[in-house]
Amino acid sequence: MIEASFAMQYPQKDLYAPGDDDMEWREFVTLLSGIVSETPLGQIIKIRAEDDEDILEHFSTEQHRIRNEWRNRQLQETMEMMNKEEVMMQMKAMFKSMAA
Repeated sequence: MIEASFAMQYPQKDLYAPGDDDMEWREFVTLLSGIVSETPLGQIIKIRAEDDEDILEHFSTEQHRIRNEWRNRQLQETMEMMNKEEVMMQMKAMFKSMAA
């Protein structure tokens, strides 16, 4: 999807030109951050970020699936982080009680 979006948005940049060195990370990040919503990746980002209820009401089943999978994954990652922080707080309290 990234390659397709780059090819669509940056047609002058041949990602597969023989003899070219690999793209520098900084250049990659710059080009990626400039991806517009008309590209395949831009469409996915737009779907994932949508919060307008009027627009969401007209989403297709596939758009809802993409958005829900993303939101569920974000929620799961947040819960995992919270669990790790809770464990760290419990361990800290345990060590404090042992030192007292």
